[in-house]
Amino acid sequence: MKANTGDRLVMPSVHVAKPRRIGIVLEVHGTDGAPPYLVRWLDNGHETLCFPGSDAHVQPEHQQS
Repeated sequence: MKANTGDRLVMPSVHVAKPRRIGIVLEVHGTDGAPPYLVRWLDNGHETLCFPGSDAHVQPEHQQS
């Protein structure tokens, strides 16, 4: 997984009744775009250092609508 600042990180929910989480990548702490990422979550505005699992994906900033 590779991300850049401004990309969206999309993480599916592990629970049926909960929606997926979407956050904006604020900082990339790994080498060559690799995790961990500092992410601001759109649902609550909190910022966390995130180590996304294999079920997450990055939506590049230029593909957002």
